Parts: sequence; C-alpha cells; structure tokens
Amino acid sequence: MQEQHAFPFFREIILFLVLAGILIPTLQRLRINQVLGFLAVGALVGPFGLGLHAAQFPWLAWLTFPSGPGISLLAEIGVLFLMFMIGLELSAARLWALRAWVFGGGTIQVLASAALIGGALTLLGQGLASAAILGLVLSLSSTAVVMQLMNEQGSTGSRLGQAAFSVLMLQDLAVVPILVVLGVLARGGGDGAATLALLTLAKAGGAIALIYLVGGRVIHPLFKAFARHRQPDVFMALILLSTFGIAGLSAAAGLSMALGALIAGLLLAETEFRHEVELMVEPFKGLLMGLFFMTVGMSMDTRQILEAPLWLAAAVCALVLIKTLVVTLLFRAGRLSWGRALEGGLLLAQGGEFAFIVLGDAVQAKLIDPGLGARVMLAVGLSMFITPLLARLGRAIGERDERAKHDRSAQHDEGALAKARGQIIIAGFGRVGQQLAKLLTAQDIPFVAFENNAALVSKLHAQGVPVFFGNAARPELLRLVHADHAPAIVLTMDNPNSALQAVRGIRREFAEVPLFVRSRDERHARTLKRAGATVVVPETLEASLQLSAFVLESMGLDEDTVDDIVDRERDLFAEQLNDAGLRDPGSRT
Repeated sequence: MQEQHAFPFFREIILFLVLAGILIPTLQRLRINQVLGFLAVGALVGPFGLGLHAAQFPWLAWLTFPSGPGISLLAEIGVLFLMFMIGLELSAARLWALRAWVFGGGTIQVLASAALIGGALTLLGQGLASAAILGLVLSLSSTAVVMQLMNEQGSTGSRLGQAAFSVLMLQDLAVVPILVVLGVLARGGGDGAATLALLTLAKAGGAIALIYLVGGRVIHPLFKAFARHRQPDVFMALILLSTFGIAGLSAAAGLSMALGALIAGLLLAETEFRHEVELMVEPFKGLLMGLFFMTVGMSMDTRQILEAPLWLAAAVCALVLIKTLVVTLLFRAGRLSWGRALEGGLLLAQGGEFAFIVLGDAVQAKLIDPGLGARVMLAVGLSMFITPLLARLGRAIGERDERAKHDRSAQHDEGALAKARGQIIIAGFGRVGQQLAKLLTAQDIPFVAFENNAALVSKLHAQGVPVFFGNAARPELLRLVHADHAPAIVLTMDNPNSALQAVRGIRREFAEVPLFVRSRDERHARTLKRAGATVVVPETLEASLQLSAFVLESMGLDEDTVDDIVDRERDLFAEQLNDAGLRDPGSRT
C-alpha cells in the first residue's frame, strides 16, 4: 500500500518549527537580533549551506532544506505575512502626522540613493533597465532590522527615531511602484515601450484603486458582522481570508500577491478592528518574520564569498557609503546635529528585505543576470549582518557629539554654575529628582541639578530649571558648583552601579558633605552606607512601610499609633545601616 501524506512539505514545516522553537528563546536570552539570527540559520541549513553535503551524508537531509518547491512555498507565505503586517502598521493617521518626513524626506532618500547607485552601475557597464532596478531596490533599507535595533536602544521616540521611522515608512510604500515598474520593464521593449509603460501603470493603478475601494466596502462590514459573535477562531479566519483573498485578487489583476497582502493590511489599519487584529497576529508575528528571514537566508549562496570576495566587499562598502552619505545629508538638512545625522545614516545604510523579493522577480523576468542577482542578494544579506556593528558605531558617534555639545554649553554656563555655591546638589533628574526639586522650589530652597539625559536637560533648561548636562560623579564638575560648601548632595539615579560609583567618587573629594542617596533595596542600601553615604533611603522599604501604614489604619488603629510603629521600623533599619557602616567604614566592595 502506498504511503499517504497529510500534506506536502511536511518535513520542511516540522524542521522550521523545531528551529524556530529553539532559536527564538535562545536569541532573546543572548540578546542577538532575531532577524540576523534567522538569516544566519537559514544560510546554514539551506541548500547552499549544509544542504550541499546532504548527498554525501544522507542524515543531513533531515536537518536541512533542499532546493525545491518546499522552500518556495515557505518563502511565499513568509512574504505575504510580512507585507500584511507592514501594511497594518502604515495607517493613514501615522502617515499624516509625519507627512513632511515621510513624503518629503523619504522620497528624497529613495530617489537620491537610487540615482547614485544606478548611475554608478551604469558607469560600470550595466544596462539601463538592470541599473534602474538595482538602484531602486538597493535604496531601500531593512524595516525589520532597524526597528528592532531602535527598540533595543529605546530611541524610537527621539527626533532621530521619528525621522528614521518616517523614511522607512516611505520605503515600504515605495515597494508598490517599484513592483509596478518591474512589471513595466519586464513587458516593455522597442518603440512602444513608453506606451506600454503608461498602459501598464494605468492598469496597475486602476486595479489597486478597485481592490482598495471594493475591499474597503467588503472587509469592514464583514468584520463588523462577525465581531458580534466574539469568536477568536472566526476572527482569525477572517484575517487569513482577507490576506490570502486580496493577495489572490491582486495576482488575478496581473500584480504581485505581496502587493495584495500589503493592501489587505492597509485596509484593516483603517478600521476600528486594527488593534484586535494586531493582538490576534502578535503571537504569530515573530514566527512569521522568522519564516521569511530564514527563507531569505536559504536563498543566499555563501559560495559567492569564496568566488568573488573582493567584489562582494567592494559592493557592501559602496552600498553603505552611498546610503550613509545620502541619509546623513538629509537628516542634517532636517536640523539634526551632525553626530545624530551620521548615526541615522549608518543605521539605514544596509539593504532591505524587499531586495530578495524584487530581485527574485527580476531574475525570473530575465531583467537581471542570475549570477549578478545572486551576488547582489548576498551583498544585501551581508550588509544586514553588519548593521548592528554600524548601529553601535553610529550610536557612539551620536552620543559623543551630544556630550561635546553639552560640554561646550556647560563651559558657557560656568558663571551660572559658580553662582550655585551653597545650594543643594541633585544628581539625577528623573521622576524622583524632579519631585524633590518641586518640593525645594515650593519652600524657596535653591538647588542645582545634573542629568545625563541630554534631551531632558535641553527641554528643562529651556524652561528655566537649573539643570545641567553632566555626571555628578566627576569631581571637576562638582568643584564648579562648590560642592564642598553644599548643604547636601542628593543622588537619585536609577542605576545601582552608577549610584555606588558616585558615592565613592564624591567621598574621595568631599568627605564632609552630607550625602543622601536613593537605593534599590536593603542590600544595595547597606553597600551604599559602607561606601560613605550619610543617609540611604531604600525604595522597597519606604513602599512597604507606606503600604503597611494604610493597612493598619484600615484595621482600626489610630494614626498616631501607626506613625509610631512605622517610625520604629524606620529607626531600626537606620540603626542596622549605621552598624553596617561602622563595621566596614572603608569598604570599596
């Protein structure tokens, strides 16, 4: 009896799920960019990695993805869901809020980068069509890689983060006309190329408009009708139906299925069900993104590194230099500092994931030589691999430039700092420091504050708050404000190590100044006390005492009794801290 299979490509799907189940938590634990991790693993287990040796070692066939329709199927599914999730994030409201950067800055970046890259390729002997395609494709950056890096750095809300996000949004939108142009070039030729181009563009535009209008009239009522039943399985089925259905309509109209999936995401982004859809898709987001990028890694022929190492190195360097130059000048024109502008240029210097989609279609349409296409795909993949290093370098340049700028402003403020003689010094101006400053101001007690967050300093200093950029652990900075005559120095920083280093540094230079320190917990409080802090206030202790007071009062105890109980506990802990300091007054542990 012949063996029956439930469905094809079962082994490939199981292997991917096993790898994803191992990779996702491992990469999170090691703090490795998931996109790069999936790319690397895809290249390793793909047909150009260990798959090359599957014939020699048959057992490798169970651990690798062979070249064939199985990979194509996985890649197609990954592309569709990647485009759908991008469309879901591109709401009209977000586009309008950042319209100047999106449609102005983003358009300039794409066109300028495409012109420079395409022009360089033309000079190197490439045909006009292939140079135009490669220029447009390589002008795009990786939304997935850049957004994950910015989330890790916590910079999405900064001016640089907003500018970078806006450019990425336009690049995602630019995929639509790029796919249309690709179709035009694939069908065009001869004297009628211009007419054919116009007809194709008109047909594509009409098809997109029709799908968008009809889809909008169908999807919203459909989701509204079924949402009443509050059945998650039905809701998920509608999401899948919308994605694959509109992708199918797009293919029937002669456009790409990826474009249809993007339109499906855009349609749902405009409805009141957007957030519910995001919640439904969120558990699968990492898995689907991993699916796409693993298939991208499988398509990278790493043998090209040995065959043409100099060509690849030159291609990656040229791509990074051109895009860094364009983005840096653009961000500088947008009134970012040179340091932050260069940081943004290095952050967006890589090739994007859409290069693999468009180049694959271009090779099939015979617009680009297959060998050249394979090398360009590998160059794009390598540029994505080095992005974390480029981002780290850019971050260091941006922060150094920011520090230098604030150091210069601090020099101009030496007169103001000199007037701080005899004032309370607050080191760290977050929520705790600002609350203390509010109380001191209410009692007409003068103070001067220092903070390492440059953006916060600029904002508050412009409002007249006496806060300056700098690290209060630096003796030279404390001398400027005559710390030896300060009534007290208050350390409110969040980081335990920073607080400990600040206490040690202050005590070496200013042994007699009262030093009040915020601590994370009781153990941290004892460490700070031994290092030389005068008074230490543990957050956990004060929170527990306040909570205990409320509970005791709710049980019927009078306020004075509760205050006595709380004060006794606070005094007991203070005695323990003093004992700890006396036992080891010179500790530096």
